Amino acid sequence: MIPKKGKLYKHWGLDPNTVFLNHGSFGATPIAVLDEQDRIRRLMERDPVHFVERLSHEMWQDSINELSKFLNADSGGMSFVANATTGVNTILRSLNLSKGDEIIVPDHAYQACRNAIDFVTERSGARTVVIRIPFRIDDESDIIDPIVSAINDKTVLAMIDTVSSPTGIRMPFEKLVGLIQERGVDVLVDAAHGPGIVPLNIRKLNAAYITGNCHKWICTPKGSAFLHIRDDRREGVKPLTIGHGYSSDLPSAEKFRMEFDWTGTRDPSPWLCIPFAISHIGGLINGGWEKIMNKNHEMAIFGRDLLCETLDISPPTPDSMVSSMSSVEFPWDEDVGPAPIDGDPIHNTLFDEYRIQVPVISWPNHNRKYLRISAQIYNSKEDYEYLSDSLISILGS
Repeated sequence: MIPKKGKLYKHWGLDPNTVFLNHGSFGATPIAVLDEQDRIRRLMERDPVHFVERLSHEMWQDSINELSKFLNADSGGMSFVANATTGVNTILRSLNLSKGDEIIVPDHAYQACRNAIDFVTERSGARTVVIRIPFRIDDESDIIDPIVSAINDKTVLAMIDTVSSPTGIRMPFEKLVGLIQERGVDVLVDAAHGPGIVPLNIRKLNAAYITGNCHKWICTPKGSAFLHIRDDRREGVKPLTIGHGYSSDLPSAEKFRMEFDWTGTRDPSPWLCIPFAISHIGGLINGGWEKIMNKNHEMAIFGRDLLCETLDISPPTPDSMVSSMSSVEFPWDEDVGPAPIDGDPIHNTLFDEYRIQVPVISWPNHNRKYLRISAQIYNSKEDYEYLSDSLISILGS
């Protein structure tokens, strides 16, 4: 029987007949934020020209400012993109790579972003250096040491996750950015799982580039993400879509804004909802965002430990390397290839027969299947207990 929903579930429009443990894939937007998006869209469609030429500029800048305040970032380097994959591609496509240059990427990286690296290295004669990192981690040195030791005089960039998508590990990205950049190598931080899942202080981090999704853990509408470029790297980066701003004769700061803010006609409402979403989600729990991240971390630990007990395995990482997501190995004796186009069969069984939405990720890099849980404030302990009981039923059959 589907467990009773937590008291905060009412703020989301999620199916009450589904146990939703996959906030990490695409997020989930609260009803109030969707109402705000509808309000903005109605305002836009009353007079699209007036909205684009007049009203949207102040609203857009307000979103830039509020997100920059939330992440302690320089608003002058903050731009909006549709998703973190677009942000990664924007930086990679702006690099002037030479034959023999090397880009470092751990083998836990999101495949789409790894593909983008391979694309730019293959066409330029550069090289993708994949760093092998185990899934089971004793401490941060298991990640830090192999990455830092791979840096040499050919290394031009390293891409580092905040939280790895397939393996759900909270990476020691703060230490890695400092250690890599002090060796003269720029870091591109893939913070697809960043805002709202881990504390981010972009000024203190000082990475050359960082991109992250707002539609995951800040719960904005789908298609709202950011790309932040450090001041000394801005002139070398162009948006993927070249538009009117390219030929503009403006001071550098204004030119950056025009090039990135207006790349053509699109629905700006997902980005314009960012200030409302930050305030709304932060107001659902006393203690705000810090309490939310702590609460989700504790729930993810509970769920992970319960799954480890169910599967008779030990926790794969220290608790400090868990954010609001965690993966465990799913028992599988056969070789692991790419996921079938119609979905992993275990994932499909969990959804079709038990109404549990949770990813089972085939990861050929490690020849493993991972089951990854997420924890958002609408989840309850009963959700993970139901998942545990369902796995016992599946594995015992």
